[in-house]
Amino acid sequence: MILRVVPIDRMQPYGVEHMLVLAVTVVLIVALPLAIRRAKDVRRAELWITRSGWMLLVLTLLWMAWGMLPANWDINESLPFHFSDALRLVTAIALITRSGWAIAVSHFWGLTLNLQSFITPDLNYFQVPALEFAMYWLLHIAALLAPVVLVWGLGFQPTWFGYGTALVLTVSWAAVALVANSVTGANYGYLSRAPEGPSILDALGPWPIYIGWEAVLVAGVWALMTVPWTTRMFTAHARIDDRLGLVRRRTTRAQLARRA
Repeated sequence: MILRVVPIDRMQPYGVEHMLVLAVTVVLIVALPLAIRRAKDVRRAELWITRSGWMLLVLTLLWMAWGMLPANWDINESLPFHFSDALRLVTAIALITRSGWAIAVSHFWGLTLNLQSFITPDLNYFQVPALEFAMYWLLHIAALLAPVVLVWGLGFQPTWFGYGTALVLTVSWAAVALVANSVTGANYGYLSRAPEGPSILDALGPWPIYIGWEAVLVAGVWALMTVPWTTRMFTAHARIDDRLGLVRRRTTRAQLARRA
């Protein structure tokens, strides 16, 4: 039997709370990479980025465990098959290890798929509204800020191979979510039916047509996101940073400090 918890309330999109969160996010997007690039002690800055990755990983695992408690269990939300669930883990890995595949995925997913949670948030409250509000926004903001910090702060740049790898991993995770949906009757990744509330997908047609258009749109937007980083202007002072060639890294103060 499918168990679905009935929400006790929900956040009003573009209400006061939502607008305050968006304003804080914009400030952080501008301030954090600037602070890292201007840091006098770049090794210490990188250490704090690594620590933030560990904190994100711990919070993600605790939040997953919270959702699986009997009082909070909801078949449509509690299992970790949404793209955002995978993104939080990948983002934490990227911050901790600077692994090329994790940086590439966090860059493409965090700056596009993750944005739907900001533009059309679907935030329902089930047990503790203050905690659920805080965790929803903390985890989504972290997934947005991490690629900004990694790319514009630390100097990592996606390559075409990183672009292709991100596409393959996206299709693979969609397949996993579809299998989970077929077994549970849930709607992870919104791949089995349209979201109940308004979303960006409404502009792409009914299910399953919107899935095809979403795939085309994602592939095109990600390609446009890759083009600038692969031009001679950006690759001239950047070297391949991982064995698979998924990301480059331009010369930054952090690298100069390591060489000193």
